[in-house]
Parts: sequence; structure tokens; C-alpha cells
Amino acid sequence: MFWPVLVIHVLLSLGLIFLVLLHSGKGGGLSDMFGGGLGATSAGSTVVEQNLNRITILVATAYTFTTVSLALLFPF
Repeated sequence: MFWPVLVIHVLLSLGLIFLVLLHSGKGGGLSDMFGGGLGATSAGSTVVEQNLNRITILVATAYTFTTVSLALLFPF
């Protein structure tokens, strides 16, 4: 049970790194390549950025659960 959770944890960590790098910063980021900068309004973020935020939150939550699971499965 330890190894499948560890593999999922590593995949989630790589995915989380990738998703965080896609977020746009102050001057725009990699998300502009995928349509994040198209039709941006001054009031808020675009639909692409909102979906990216939601996906990032889901992956971060799953990462948190695998971290706790690994701590419970393999205590020091």
C-alpha cells in the first residue's frame, strides 16, 4: 500500500509544480500562451485562469491527502 501512494504522491508533486508555473504573475506568465491573456478584463481573471485555479486547488488537496497518508503508513 505504501508504494502506490508514493507513486501517486510523486506524480501529484510534479503536476503541482507544472500547474503553479502556468499561473500568470504580475507581468503575465506561461498561461498567456494558452489563452489566459485573451479578453482579459480589468475587473478580474479570465475563465482559463479560473479553471487553472480550480485544477491547482484540486491537485494541491490531493497532494495534501497523500502526504498525510504517507505519514500514517510509514511513521518514523
